Amino acid sequence: MTPSDTTQKLGLGFVWQDLTVGQRFRTFRRTITEADLVNFLGATGMLEAIFIDSTFSEGAIAGRPVPSALTYCFIEAFILQSMIQGTGLALLEIEQKIVAPVVVGDSVDAIVEVTSIKPTSKNGRAVVTSRIDVFKQDSTLVMTYIATRLLAGRQAPAVPK
Repeated sequence: MTPSDTTQKLGLGFVWQDLTVGQRFRTFRRTITEADLVNFLGATGMLEAIFIDSTFSEGAIAGRPVPSALTYCFIEAFILQSMIQGTGLALLEIEQKIVAPVVVGDSVDAIVEVTSIKPTSKNGRAVVTSRIDVFKQDSTLVMTYIATRLLAGRQAPAVPK
């Protein structure tokens, strides 16, 4: 058996024509570990006292806080690995609001809702906007963001010559 153009590829994201306004998805959930925090801080240089000194926020935030950017990155990774893998062409805009802290040991997941689909005039693409609500394991909303992306469309069948 040899691969062919008609063999369906596993893990491929949605083309915009397969999405509808109001469609909702839930991501997987992931627990944020101390190793995640340390690796993220090392990679980004976010060496702020609240993140590197375990005694800094005593009383203000229970637990070891993580940067909201880390939470956002984990959720975006879920979206990239599933919903838009191979079909996402560009992240055009983000509008983000952080509403509650996340600490080491919390588990986060998200609900993604498609809010707008606007086909473009070039190459069958569309601008797709989604609202992403991020929750902790106890259903506390921790972050909401609106992401506007350029997504690929289904390729038009070749016209015989």
